[in-house]
Amino acid sequence: MADIFTEAVKLYGLRKYDESLRRLESILVSDGQDVDLDVIYYIGLCYVRISKPDEAMQFFEQIVTVCKDEKRCNQCRLILAVLYVQTGRFTLADYELRKLLQNGCQTVPVLTVLGYAAWAQKRTNEAVDWYAKALEIEPDNATALNGYGYVLACDSKDLTRALSLCRKALEISPESAAYLDSIAWVYYKLGLLKEAKSYIKKAKARNPKHDEILNHYRIIYEQMADNSRSSIQGR
Repeated sequence: MADIFTEAVKLYGLRKYDESLRRLESILVSDGQDVDLDVIYYIGLCYVRISKPDEAMQFFEQIVTVCKDEKRCNQCRLILAVLYVQTGRFTLADYELRKLLQNGCQTVPVLTVLGYAAWAQKRTNEAVDWYAKALEIEPDNATALNGYGYVLACDSKDLTRALSLCRKALEISPESAAYLDSIAWVYYKLGLLKEAKSYIKKAKARNPKHDEILNHYRIIYEQMADNSRSSIQGR
């Protein structure tokens, strides 16, 4: 089984998540109750990668329940917190994040997820505070920069600051669909539709199925169409 696990991890690293999952689940069937927690961990990761959060949560919850490795347990709590936010299970997300803080995990990844969770629950000021704390520790953290800028843009607050933050995040990770979307949204909020269109097209090209990107794409293009009609009618 060790050889199968090694092969599965290699496939995961190659982003062949379905193939990796098939091998990992074959170990699960063979080993039954005695399955190694590393196998369960990678099964959970595979389900995350193929966008099946409900399935992923089951495996990470198993690890959190029985794992004695504090580092691995905290990793799983953080992943669970993100999945809970994504699926609207905010009470569970807040519980896992509180546990992480109680365990002394005030790391940048934890702080950025706290910001994400607060923003998802419309606690904008709290979200800004968490992202700011993350940037105090790591000023060039792209996730924190983008999250902070996006929250400001969504709330139409300090758009100049939002643009600066999102630009810096995009400089660090120029291929990120999320960061392209964020800067497009800042430009939209600033009324700079030409720039917004340029970035949202790139975001959509990189992640054509993401609901929020598609929504921003629709809004930006509709606004451009409305402006064009108004211009014609005003002649």
